[in-house]
Amino acid sequence: MCGINGIFSHGPDAPPADLAELRRTRDRMAARGPDGAGEWVSDDGRVAFGHRRLSIIDLRSVADQPMRDASGALTVVFNGELYGYRGLRAELAAAGAVFRTESDTEILLHLWRRMGPEMLGRLRGMYAFALWDQEAQSLFLARDPYGIKPLYVARSGGTLRFASQVKALLAGGGIDTAPDPAGHAGFFLWGNVPEPYTLHRGIRALPAGGSLLLRRDGVAREARHFDLAATLRDAPPAPARAEDRARMLRAALADSVRDHLVADVPVGVFLSAGLDSTTIAALSAESGAELRTLTLGFEEFRGGPNDETVLAAEVARGLGARHETRWIRGAAFAAARDDLLAAMDQPSIDGVNTYFVARAAREAGLKVALSGLGGDELFASYPSFRQIPKLVRALAPLRFLSPLGGALRALAAPVVAATTSPKYAGLLEYGTNVAGAYLLRRSLFMPWELSTVLPPEMARAGLAELATVERLAATLDGVREPRLQVSLLESAWYMRNQLLRDADWAGMAHSLEIRTPLVDVALLRAVAPLLGAGAAAPDKRAMADTPRRKLPAAVLDRPKTGFVVPVRDWIAGGGAGGGERGLRGWARQVHAAFGGA
Repeated sequence: MCGINGIFSHGPDAPPADLAELRRTRDRMAARGPDGAGEWVSDDGRVAFGHRRLSIIDLRSVADQPMRDASGALTVVFNGELYGYRGLRAELAAAGAVFRTESDTEILLHLWRRMGPEMLGRLRGMYAFALWDQEAQSLFLARDPYGIKPLYVARSGGTLRFASQVKALLAGGGIDTAPDPAGHAGFFLWGNVPEPYTLHRGIRALPAGGSLLLRRDGVAREARHFDLAATLRDAPPAPARAEDRARMLRAALADSVRDHLVADVPVGVFLSAGLDSTTIAALSAESGAELRTLTLGFEEFRGGPNDETVLAAEVARGLGARHETRWIRGAAFAAARDDLLAAMDQPSIDGVNTYFVARAAREAGLKVALSGLGGDELFASYPSFRQIPKLVRALAPLRFLSPLGGALRALAAPVVAATTSPKYAGLLEYGTNVAGAYLLRRSLFMPWELSTVLPPEMARAGLAELATVERLAATLDGVREPRLQVSLLESAWYMRNQLLRDADWAGMAHSLEIRTPLVDVALLRAVAPLLGAGAAAPDKRAMADTPRRKLPAAVLDRPKTGFVVPVRDWIAGGGAGGGERGLRGWARQVHAAFGGA
């Protein structure tokens, strides 16, 4: 895990890369890579790469970055991890490749030499990288299929700049910092800034599963190397026999966990009493690796029904893990508030609990931790999987009235907002289709409310650019099965723009690499046939039944609880409920911390 950045002065009138700017950008990301800093500038001064290193694989200096191939024609900077890289390395070595390191980074240089952009089809992992090809005079940028690792790009005046963080690009300078209405409106709509937008007109996220090839003559080619909807939609049928489906699920999960454990430093597991993390811990124990587990306990919950620490410790003992429990109370949030907001790269209403558990993991001496993030999206355990199809079915007879929904909402909104959630006013306008119903379920502020938190003109321009319902509908891309529709929306919107991004900034604030075995392309492809199997599709219980050692009944039968409840109370200032009102107030505070609009 690292921080990467670079400058490509491709325009004939663009000045050479500014080394001082490169270093300002790079060193704004020092927490992402406290183990080393590197830089490289091309002979003509038109291309420059920067790198901050968190040493995880091959800890020797020979694996430092930027990394060049033996010919000196290829140079790469890489952030992330390639899972299964040892198999790729053996394959390349058998074909004649000569390696100078044991790192996964070097794989990229050899694959590019043999395959060019097609190499992305061979990669499994979380990654963002930039590769300069001196012979082709081209810069290649790429990002992993799910968008686990961030990469931001700014292009102006014949110069392209890129970095792992928005704030790093801003620190470097030379960026158009005019506010982007879509970014600001998107934040209040969702509680996060939806890709590809940021708060700044001059900065865009490279799309998840996307790449950009930019030549010295300015010709650019954007491409996508992964299609989440097609992976779910076009999966082959699941095996007919239940035992075959169970074996298929176990093999896929065990394979993903095993590959996510590969590191040259200790790897821990974030362990709650939930099914995701206990399953990952149990499968990790089966791999034979020394198991370290960490639980974050909330003083507000100590000894009560929501205290997960006792059950988590029981699981850890049963697995033979070296276990730690770290306690935290609400006062810690107040003390860390400014540091937390400074670490947050793009505004978010979430990530607070991840920030504190990552801090605890780093204090425990860990550099890498596995998280259960992604299990809810994969195994359909959010309330949205029940609520959205139910709402759409219930309102189906009224679909013909949906064109009148906006007018009816405008009349009802003031009354509804005074008595209950403002979302009820938009039921007829949005609830008759899956895309609109998802917006109702996940939005923080509804579209018609944005003019109360942003200048009205900015709100209107932002909403027009976002075209949210249309983009939500386009995300479905022919997927018809209700469970798969919701899984796709939750993965491509909430998980990508909120959970994964929060895990990145909150982990990196403490120089901790957070790995997500349940967010993995190879896993998705392996279980996609099962997910489309209708009533036979696996749920969380099926996932939790995959370890050979059966999990305690207290875990298996425990109802899903809100792990972030105390965090919501902290955000609400200790007031009753927390919930949406608290999150709305927190959203205003976060937005103000980012300069407002």
